[in-house]
Amino acid sequence: MSQSTNTKGKLSSFFTILKQSLKGAEVDLTAISIKKAIILLAIPMMLEMAMESVFALVDLYFVGHLKNSSHAIQTVGLTESVLTVIYSLAIGLSMAATAVVARRIGEKDPEAASKAGMQTIVIAVIVNLAISIFGFLHAHDLLLIMGASAQTADHGTPFVRIMMGGSMIIVLLFLINGIFRGAGNAAIAMRSLWIANTANIILCPIFINGLGPIPAFGLTGAAIATTIGRGLGVVYQIYNLFNNKNALKIKLSYFIPDWSQIKAIIKIAAPGILQFVIASCSWIFLAELVATTGGDHGSAGYQTSLRLMMFFLLPAWGLSNAAATLVGQNLGAGHVDRAEQSVFQTIKYAVIFLGIVSVLFLTCGHLFASFFTEDEAVKKVAARALNILSGGFIIYGVGMVLTSAFNGAGDTWTPTKINVFAFWVFQIPFAYFLAKYLQMGPTGVFISIPVAEVGITVAAYILFKRGKWKKIKV
Repeated sequence: MSQSTNTKGKLSSFFTILKQSLKGAEVDLTAISIKKAIILLAIPMMLEMAMESVFALVDLYFVGHLKNSSHAIQTVGLTESVLTVIYSLAIGLSMAATAVVARRIGEKDPEAASKAGMQTIVIAVIVNLAISIFGFLHAHDLLLIMGASAQTADHGTPFVRIMMGGSMIIVLLFLINGIFRGAGNAAIAMRSLWIANTANIILCPIFINGLGPIPAFGLTGAAIATTIGRGLGVVYQIYNLFNNKNALKIKLSYFIPDWSQIKAIIKIAAPGILQFVIASCSWIFLAELVATTGGDHGSAGYQTSLRLMMFFLLPAWGLSNAAATLVGQNLGAGHVDRAEQSVFQTIKYAVIFLGIVSVLFLTCGHLFASFFTEDEAVKKVAARALNILSGGFIIYGVGMVLTSAFNGAGDTWTPTKINVFAFWVFQIPFAYFLAKYLQMGPTGVFISIPVAEVGITVAAYILFKRGKWKKIKV
């Protein structure tokens, strides 16, 4: 009877915390138990990132059933590879915003946190304008550079133009969510992605296949739906920034450029952006290498596997973002040991989650791929890629949490240096050697990915234990 009562009590406590995490109630994350703090942050953060991954999967599902689907799938995948540069900008800035906002919240200075968050938005708007204009004007050339055939490039140019032209929305969606995460309100970030995805799921088949007075736009319709969906998510974020119902109280004066603060934010954001640009450029090179050695089917299969992989890795990244927020807030509150304990507790959860994902991919890879394409050649490549990539998921999860911890502390240079060596010095030459010199083709590229991730995780662990991140000032 006592054991049954104890079990019921634990379940009741868990559902109370679950409800609290989804509702977004504000609590002092530096004062409650570490496990509770992680759960309060991790549940909405994981759901947020799962929703982000749904964007690409929804597009992939609908375009995968179009006529000439291999061209459509390749276009979506290659465009996502190009957009990773945009994501790098968004993630780098959101990383800086999370670090600074979390530190100020930990110091119990919400006004400074609010102003810092708005200054990152000013930076984002200025920088992204040039990138989106360039991407819109050179959409066709970008696809050709990525290794697409002339036919695929012609077919996909309107899709790329819309996605690149609307990239400001992508940046704001990531960035404002980073601000809310730093403040400890991950539920708002989660709900903005729910809104964006619901709209995308509804609009995708309408704009792709047509409905009533709306003509069928085919592949281009996927870009229209995704851009509108993300736009609605940003509208929801902006509403919550200005409604004065959370820790962040925004004033229009906070958007007036404060050059000293902008300089301090850029000091954190620049290596953070570089950190993800390095990784993104590596992924772009790998995508081009697969396209040139595996042809259209090889490229489509690889892109399908990546979208499936990211569907499960992004929630793990959401879990690692909990570590970033807790490190930032605890360092701000002067609880250094608690910051470190939060990281290792988060690692345990990441290992469990990605261990389950690894088993799913190893046993059901072909089944997952068949959901997105009916082309047997594409499915075969995708299943092989998933089997190989899943071998490194657990170690990748550990590295992901450690990297987020560095970034949450404002130590964005350490993971950047690790990425330079792991991706550019090792992964790219290694992938080229396997794919071309040993004539392994796409399989050689697949193998290079988990091997490089092992190196990243080992280096990150060694440097994390040295503790330089504990002394970073932001």
